[in-house]
Amino acid sequence: MGKTISILGSTGSIGRQTLEVAGHLGCKIKAISASKNIDLLEEQVRLFSPELVAVFDEEAAAVIKERIADTKTRVVQGMEGQIEVARGSGADIIVTAIAGQAGLEPTIAALKTGKRVALANKEPLVCAGEKVMKTAEKHRTEIIPIDSEHSAIFQCLKSEPSRQTNLKKIILTASGGPFRGKTRKELENITPEQALKHPNWNMGSKITIDSATLMNKGLELIEAMHLFNVNPDQIEVVIHPESIIHSMVEFTDGSTIAQLSNPDMRQPIQYAITYPDRKPSLTKPLDLTDIKTLTFEKPDLETFPCLRLAYIAAKKGTKACAALNQANEEAVALFLAGKINFLDIAKRIVAVI
Repeated sequence: MGKTISILGSTGSIGRQTLEVAGHLGCKIKAISASKNIDLLEEQVRLFSPELVAVFDEEAAAVIKERIADTKTRVVQGMEGQIEVARGSGADIIVTAIAGQAGLEPTIAALKTGKRVALANKEPLVCAGEKVMKTAEKHRTEIIPIDSEHSAIFQCLKSEPSRQTNLKKIILTASGGPFRGKTRKELENITPEQALKHPNWNMGSKITIDSATLMNKGLELIEAMHLFNVNPDQIEVVIHPESIIHSMVEFTDGSTIAQLSNPDMRQPIQYAITYPDRKPSLTKPLDLTDIKTLTFEKPDLETFPCLRLAYIAAKKGTKACAALNQANEEAVALFLAGKINFLDIAKRIVAVI
């Protein structure tokens, strides 16, 4: 293709799949960043020969610098290093895939470049949506979402030139996670190992737990609100366990447009890179005769209150959304460490917002 890419968060799930897609498309990797997974980072450096690598952890940065001393790749460290990668190092596309609120500052730096930003981490829009969108507008930066749902919405809206006047609502689909249909009583003794077994998607641990609590969908509705300039009441969440329809858009005339594909993050990643073009991808083509049934349900907001809390925060505004996100990050970390139970995640968030 000839396009060059810089990746923030190259050792995470999205980062690894982005490198796979980049290899498939023949893209050049200019710069990559990670927190401290130096073993995988060294493999990536030797395979893709980036000009720059940033490691957030200072000790890990010193180790990787010694390990790749025989290469031409330059090593930087800390948040300053992440921001240097975010500035693109001359890349055509900057993929922002740092999990959590830690991705906010690098994402803002990427948006200031005026280059295309392929946005995978939703937290910057959750915590500072107005700032993110205003920065993009000021620098005329094109944001292409990588989240499968937001990519689907983006693609559906491309069919409607007058989308702001003709858009009625966004229908955000959710798999329901591993505990769909369970009662609160059944969720009392859920272990992190059980919560990390998602039925459809292969994702990082934090986002997988968010999917299990439905907080991931709550964060996505806040992200969609900013990306597509709609209010929370224009976003409806629907449980769709097959994860074939990734989201839909309903217009004022009653027409609904959906985007369908097999659940594979490499498809939206590739679309963000090749847009407006489409190329043969690594995703298995969809065969509806194999699927036979597509089902839809309303979310259970009593059993999974995190989604309801996200709607409340979205209506309250930026500060409430930032508090929701931070409380959730802390609560999920405590759950993964075995310090609180699964239902305590929502209770901790309620106490904060």
